[in-house]
Amino acid sequence: MREIIVSHTDANKVLQLHRIKEDGSSRRKLTNSKHGCVMPAVSPDGKRIVYVRQSRKSMALWLSDIDGKNSKEIVKEGRNLVPSWLPDSRHIVWMLSQPKPGKDPASNSQLRIMDVQTLQTRRLFSDPEQIKHSNAMPVVSPDGRKIAFVSNRSGNYRIWVSNLDGSKARQVSKSAVEYDKTIKAPIEQKVPAWSPDGKRIAHWEGVEMLHLSRFTGKPNRQRDRLIMQSWNVWVVGVDGRNKRKAGRGDDPTWSPDGFVTRSFPDPKRGGPKVMVETKSGDKELPIVPPGARYGRFAWIPRKTEKKTPADGDR
Repeated sequence: MREIIVSHTDANKVLQLHRIKEDGSSRRKLTNSKHGCVMPAVSPDGKRIVYVRQSRKSMALWLSDIDGKNSKEIVKEGRNLVPSWLPDSRHIVWMLSQPKPGKDPASNSQLRIMDVQTLQTRRLFSDPEQIKHSNAMPVVSPDGRKIAFVSNRSGNYRIWVSNLDGSKARQVSKSAVEYDKTIKAPIEQKVPAWSPDGKRIAHWEGVEMLHLSRFTGKPNRQRDRLIMQSWNVWVVGVDGRNKRKAGRGDDPTWSPDGFVTRSFPDPKRGGPKVMVETKSGDKELPIVPPGARYGRFAWIPRKTEKKTPADGDR
């Protein structure tokens, strides 16, 4: 049975990484952080994990073996978010964010790349046109030739794809609505994720959570409900065609055999509900205990699972 690395709160209400089977069994705690560990990413060879470890002063990047051993800090300073691996299992990319108070973390960020063996790091994009803009949430294509990321250069935040140096950038997912007149806020796109076959990109689309009452300081329960209802996961071809809605939720990933996952709040069980598409319909992944908070998850690759379904096979 396939395994997952998931971030959820432990008995002390702190977000920790756990290794677990997709049916919720064989749960093993991997970290013991004082302030929390989130956003795990498993290397394509299945041997290591890179993740964000929180402290009072920064959001650092840590690296460990797949069993949580030999953990070490590899990026110490700053607000480092959403790490992901290149296909070589040696390099990682992530966003270094420096937002102003109350602003979206993507509003002032740059993409970084690191060799985890030498710990050498640099800014990823060198293309002059790209450096003019804020870029966020990077993820490299399975063949290592392209990168999907988030940028607001065209107005609202949208999903873009370019070469690794930032050249030949193009927007790949068009939104039917730019601005929600009822909520009175823009529709945005975040969290791109490549399909294992490199032909599709899943992403979140909706009204950003910064418009919720707890961030604005202006209580409005009805508006909050509409904002959360706007959150959906979409899938689009890398060529920008055949866009479809996978379902409500956020934080999409792809299972090793090429199906989209998503998560959304579930008041009945408390905490998030995580769903995965299958050939026979959506199925719940019971990987987050009821009532626990959640900091994303990543699949542990299986080399035997090479086949990916076509869109028409779902």
